Amino acid sequence: MGRFSVEIDLANDGDLVRASASLITPDQVRRERVRGVVDSGATRLVIPEAVARRLGLEMSGTTQVRYADGRLAVRPIARRISLSYGGRESVFNAIVEPGRESVLIGAIVMEDLDLLIDCTGQRLVPRDPKQIISEVE
Repeated sequence: MGRFSVEIDLANDGDLVRASASLITPDQVRRERVRGVVDSGATRLVIPEAVARRLGLEMSGTTQVRYADGRLAVRPIARRISLSYGGRESVFNAIVEPGRESVLIGAIVMEDLDLLIDCTGQRLVPRDPKQIISEVE
């Protein structure tokens, strides 16, 4: 499957919580519209270090990552990133990658937001446009 880009909105979820409690004004919420590369072969959300810094995200621990060429590295994890796309929103942790320019949108994000890849149209589409459907046993 080829990779393609979409525009997504990221925000510091802690700021969103403080704004909803009227502790800060809505314009004080750190947010950013960024290009996200959709890759069904990727697992998690990966964000550039510069974006994590601008959003003031809290770091919590590290994870080992494996690149497509087999290299291994240890990267920090940013917590509580609100991601919005296509009228859907959720909060994620993300791997922070130094030197990266775009956000990488992996399978966990697509599953949580119940989005499917339309390969022909090079876009993400909701499985059900009215609501997120969760599979349970």
